[in-house]
Amino acid sequence: MWETIEHIADDLFAYAAQISLDSPPQDDYVGFGWRNIRPDGPALTVYAREGTTPHGLIDVLLSSGGLLSATVLTAPADRRAFHPYGVSDPVGFAAMGVIETLVHMHDVATALDVPWAPPEDLCDRALRRLFPDAPESGDRWADLLWATGRTELPGLPRRTGWRWDGTVQSR
Repeated sequence: MWETIEHIADDLFAYAAQISLDSPPQDDYVGFGWRNIRPDGPALTVYAREGTTPHGLIDVLLSSGGLLSATVLTAPADRRAFHPYGVSDPVGFAAMGVIETLVHMHDVATALDVPWAPPEDLCDRALRRLFPDAPESGDRWADLLWATGRTELPGLPRRTGWRWDGTVQSR
């Protein structure tokens, strides 16, 4: 669970970094270094230092979320930056941050056997931006969990492979 929360923080930081530059890269991530904290662990740029308390880990997550939020609010709407799932705009990176946070906090809550569900409207906005073809079952949280391969929906088996579409769509 610890590494899952570090993964969320790392993603939020990386998304902020991508759209923070005046001329962001269109074909790669900003060149921050990554490292594995343990040999079979995830490669991260942002992680909690050794000895950090659980409260400190949450501060790392909230700080990265704050960076993404501030960057999205201040970046020009026409800014575009690289993501492997499509060159995106600030709103797209915000939606990516929302999805990463929601589905991975679901993973943490499930591991802790704690019931948890985010607001339906937040799920709906993120789905409309990154999964525009997702089914609408009447439960947008369930739809998001299905879109990200975490559950099945009535008549729809659990997805074994998925990716969102981060490209900027004409609306």
